[in-house]
Amino acid sequence: MNRYDFIYLFDAHDANPNGDPDAGNLPRVDTETGHGLVTDVCLKRKIRNFVQLTKPESQDQDGPGYDIYVREKAVLNHQHDRAYKALGLDPKKAKQPEVEKTRDWMCKNFFDIRTFGAVMSTEVNCGQVRGPVQLSFSRSIDPVVTSEFSVTRCAVTTEKEAEKQSGDNRTMGRKFTVPYALYRAHGFINPFLAAQTGFSDGDRELLFTALENAFQFDQSAARPAGSMAPRGLLIFEHSSPLGNAPSHALFDAVKVIKKPDVDTPRAFSDYDIVIDESALPAGVTLIRRI
Repeated sequence: MNRYDFIYLFDAHDANPNGDPDAGNLPRVDTETGHGLVTDVCLKRKIRNFVQLTKPESQDQDGPGYDIYVREKAVLNHQHDRAYKALGLDPKKAKQPEVEKTRDWMCKNFFDIRTFGAVMSTEVNCGQVRGPVQLSFSRSIDPVVTSEFSVTRCAVTTEKEAEKQSGDNRTMGRKFTVPYALYRAHGFINPFLAAQTGFSDGDRELLFTALENAFQFDQSAARPAGSMAPRGLLIFEHSSPLGNAPSHALFDAVKVIKKPDVDTPRAFSDYDIVIDESALPAGVTLIRRI
């Protein structure tokens, strides 16, 4: 496998793309510039969810597995136990050779471990894995203003609350949205780490497919149907494992520019995507997936 760099563009319209639990679930914002932020962990969660929905948990012994290691309500040491049980090893007696065997088993059977890596050196030790795929924080092209709304639920939780309201039975709450924001994230695929974890060409294709469909099965009250969408997946394919240009130089060749007649962006069509293909050196191919 050769090196890959990519740019991922997505937008949010009247949605909360990534609430911050330390700030009352407000959309994440760079406090100095006002630009919206979405964490790498948020995007990885959507990729994991897509793979979990669309791929079987396991394959035959000759092929890779597509189980998900970091899933909702998972107990990670229980996942490690599976490796020891499958290999007939005792975790209490495991030394470095046994740990390496379990680490390889975890890479083979869990898509997100061979993709993103994992720290598995816990009570049941399966070692540590550096993943070949890394994602940056997503940052909005322009500053955002968070909208806040009061909402009413025509029900209460307990009888005591009903008595206090004399039967009115209403509960007040709040919702937070970003009216509109176009976000940009950068990604990297390290072919040398891919060789170590077993991340294959098929896994790479699944990763890009997951990004293309990241919001299709992610709807919620905070992100209603159609309120978030992928808008661009621009992939720089190098002709060698070492690569043919620095990542930052390739990313600088792509500009996302607000149209001159637009004051407040409210749609993807308010932006132009400008690519300076003359800045791409020999050995780098630009692939437009979206």
